[in-house]
Amino acid sequence: MSHLQEIEKLIKENDALYVDFRFTDFLGKSHHITHAVESIDLNLLQNGIMFDGSSIMGWKNIHESDTALIPDLSTAQLDPFSAQPTLIILCDVYEPLTSCPYNKDPRSILKKAELYIQQNEIADQIFFGPEVEFFMFDDVRFTIQPHHLSVQLDSQEGPYNSNRSYPTGNSGLRPAKKAGYTPVGPEDSGHDIRSEMLTTLKEMGIKIEKHHHEVAPSQHELGIRYNTLLKSADDVQLFKYVVRNIAHNYGKSVTFMPKPIYGDNGSGMHVHQSLWKNGQNLFAGDDYAGLSETALYYIGGIIKHARALNIFTNPTANSYKRLVPGYEAPVLLAYSARNRSAACRIPFSTTPSAKRIEVRFPDPTANPYLAYAAMIMAGIDGIRNKISPGQAVDENLYSLPFETIQKIPTVSTSMREALLSLEQDHDFLLQGNVFDVETLQSYMQIKWDEVYYLDQLPHPAEYELYYGR
Repeated sequence: MSHLQEIEKLIKENDALYVDFRFTDFLGKSHHITHAVESIDLNLLQNGIMFDGSSIMGWKNIHESDTALIPDLSTAQLDPFSAQPTLIILCDVYEPLTSCPYNKDPRSILKKAELYIQQNEIADQIFFGPEVEFFMFDDVRFTIQPHHLSVQLDSQEGPYNSNRSYPTGNSGLRPAKKAGYTPVGPEDSGHDIRSEMLTTLKEMGIKIEKHHHEVAPSQHELGIRYNTLLKSADDVQLFKYVVRNIAHNYGKSVTFMPKPIYGDNGSGMHVHQSLWKNGQNLFAGDDYAGLSETALYYIGGIIKHARALNIFTNPTANSYKRLVPGYEAPVLLAYSARNRSAACRIPFSTTPSAKRIEVRFPDPTANPYLAYAAMIMAGIDGIRNKISPGQAVDENLYSLPFETIQKIPTVSTSMREALLSLEQDHDFLLQGNVFDVETLQSYMQIKWDEVYYLDQLPHPAEYELYYGR
């Protein structure tokens, strides 16, 4: 069946009036171009849906702006939020002059990573499973002006509202600071919203597992099942779309900022990972915690390159406000079967097929395509070069003597440090031309611009510290 016949079949099955062609930029933001079904023909599908690549940050110059979207019809979904029946199709970005994938397209980069691993017979299947946390608020206000810097968040769950007057009264039932993990209602006010989020994801073909309230007031987590490498990243993009829109329908907003609230736990995106070949889990074995030597080398690669990985897995200045001791954040680069304070954990499993590693330092502001590609390339570098992860640490890392902790390497402490680390350590990303130098430079320039902007911006806390000096 031709692409035109396939898409016509999908349109007919879903009674669609429009098709929403979507792609993802460097920062992980989804974009879309919507076509009426009557405008879709063979020429459009063969040559791609054209758009202005120079309007996407870090991509093209104005004199070479023509860029094409090539739809991946296997991703077709009916949009549950459009008033007019609309089909969503995720796309790869192509260079129209060469008919090749565009080197800066995050989805194409991840596809190259997957192909590189398969062609080198390292593995024939790669499974990733994200745990995405987020905050949900009722009111969000901020302003940045030369004479006025402020931010104000509000949620009925916030303990700061314990003395607030509401038209229907104040129940007084809300999670306390650092005490919001899995309470039942009415203290957990987000149960029905989260259930609707999961139900919608299921209707869109994503395998769902669970949901619960997280540690901080107004913080939540939905559990979706692991998937193959590319499909898992696609799932994260649809996850964010669904979560934001369901919250919006309830008059609320969701943020994936890791640390929107000072003094409480932040949001992570723990990523479970495993490699398979010929139907066998390459991470299952007889070494520590039931891992194989291959898995330990993979962990070694993650730990060795972690600081460079951070600019992809923790890509915002706010990311490093989460990566501090005292809030269950995985700051120290160690691995453990039980220790959630370690950067890499080996979850308990009863069967070899379930054996996997969990990389705990990523957060949900990460572009899943770039973060996944960078992590898998770091892990593969560990396997190919037999990088030892050192000894496992099963104690609470933060209860160890100061002298011992000082000997354990840490993740980057700032976006600046992560960028400098990537400048010094990026050869592992260039293998198989998965990333290229031009792509890394363009991405890093965006991030350096953010660093310089924030360096010049006065912070309200500076007035508290210095105004009267």
